[in-house]
Amino acid sequence: MLRNGLEPWHLAIVVLVCLMLFGSKKLPEMARGLGRSARILKSEARALREETPAPQAQTPAPAPAEH
Repeated sequence: MLRNGLEPWHLAIVVLVCLMLFGSKKLPEMARGLGRSARILKSEARALREETPAPQAQTPAPAPAEH
C-alpha cells in the first residue's frame, strides 16, 4: 500500500493545505523564524563543543615530601 512512499503530488497537497491554513503572508514569517532558531541552535551547540575541554591523560601528582 505504501510502496512508493512520498511522491511529488503528496508534497503539492501539503503545500496547498499549509497555504490554506496559514495564508501566504504568514508562511515567509514562519520560515524566517525557523531559520533563525536553527542558526541559534547551531551556534549554541558549537559554543558548547568548544567550551567542553577534551579529555587529557593526567599524570599522577608527586607524593608530598615527609619531614
